[in-house]
Amino acid sequence: MKTIETIATVTADGKITVQLPVDISSGEYRVVVLIDEKPLLEIEEKQLPLKFSAYPVGLVSENVTFRREDLYAND
Repeated sequence: MKTIETIATVTADGKITVQLPVDISSGEYRVVVLIDEKPLLEIEEKQLPLKFSAYPVGLVSENVTFRREDLYAND
């Protein structure tokens, strides 16, 4: 059994269109459909974007660099 979470389009006549991953072979399958009570647009409008406050951390040390040559140096 495989669980796939994706977005489906429901038409006015009650038909559903779903894009499945390419690794699903063609054929008939038993599926379970779980529908949120509100359309996706109504849910997205109510969600505010996340806001992160900046936190200045400064430099670790004036002598430390993060150049590739310094990180992968063979001692």
